[in-house]
Amino acid sequence: MTASRPQYRLKLDLQLFNQEKTEKATPKKKREAREKGQVAKSNELPGAFILLFVFMSFAMIGPFYKSRLISLFGDLFEDWMTMEVTTGNVMSLFTKLMYEMLIMLSPVFAIAVVVALLAGYMQVGFLLTGKSLAPKFSKLNPLTNAKEILSMKTLVEFLKNMLKLVVIGLIVFMTLKSDWERILQLDTLPVTYLLGFAGGIALKLGIEVGAVLVVLAVADYFYQKYEYDKSLKMSKQDIKDEFKTTEGNPLIKGRIRERQRKMAIQRMMQEVPKADVVITNPTHFAIALKYDAAKMEAPVVLAKGMDYVALRIREKAKEHGVITMENKPLARALYDRSEIGDSIPSDLFQAVAEVLAYVYKLKGRVKSS
Repeated sequence: MTASRPQYRLKLDLQLFNQEKTEKATPKKKREAREKGQVAKSNELPGAFILLFVFMSFAMIGPFYKSRLISLFGDLFEDWMTMEVTTGNVMSLFTKLMYEMLIMLSPVFAIAVVVALLAGYMQVGFLLTGKSLAPKFSKLNPLTNAKEILSMKTLVEFLKNMLKLVVIGLIVFMTLKSDWERILQLDTLPVTYLLGFAGGIALKLGIEVGAVLVVLAVADYFYQKYEYDKSLKMSKQDIKDEFKTTEGNPLIKGRIRERQRKMAIQRMMQEVPKADVVITNPTHFAIALKYDAAKMEAPVVLAKGMDYVALRIREKAKEHGVITMENKPLARALYDRSEIGDSIPSDLFQAVAEVLAYVYKLKGRVKSS
């Protein structure tokens, strides 16, 4: 009883070791996870890039926005405030306002869409699947939700959001601190300068915050990729099971190959009685040859084998009266350099012709040229 305990303990430890998820995911598992919509991506990256590029567009096409805004408010205060209010005028006013707003916002919308698509493509490539949108009723389980709330992933997300708030707060504080004296003097400056200064501060903050968020989002992407690879890790037993599923059970495959080999040998043995001669080693190799001058340019190998298969060929030849001749070097050369159904190599024509001539002489017929 005491002697079997260490063996049982060792067996249990080996089973636990095989169940540990220490191996990288196989291409098959990665492909299946991708088809289900499970990919390594950061949800922060598209938003960060959109914020950065939108504010950069403000810096590049600022004159465009300035001219449209001046035109819009100029018409509003110069013409529309004094016009007679009628149903047609109100509809015309709102139509023009919507048109002007659409023109001003269209660059922002275009940048947001293009940048979001590029950010998604950079992370996961082209992926179109609806499996990730399918409802999962397991998420309604309160115990599962409680575990997710108290999980390490939730803690990391909380710390990540706190870090973003702290970083953004520091950027805003440092930017406002550097211009604090000018801010205190704004009440003495004209309105046009006030608007320009506020716009410059907002633009500067937008670009700086966007750049910092992009850096944090890239770091988050690498973290998400690490967690994704970790979640897909497999145990040694998982890899073995997958191999059995995809490649088949090795034992069954071995049996299939053995049956196929037996069937091939059986078909080959059916051709031996048609041979003109069987050249042997004498025991290790046997090659059955046939030559028909009217149909063949050279002798053809009907069957070949070594050891047990060679013995079967010799027995089959003897059973059907096929002449067997011993020629060690020729038998070895034919076995190594020719395949079943093929003509013999050209450099062996002479040696085989001499054998066939002798065979025909024994059979009492002359070889036709």
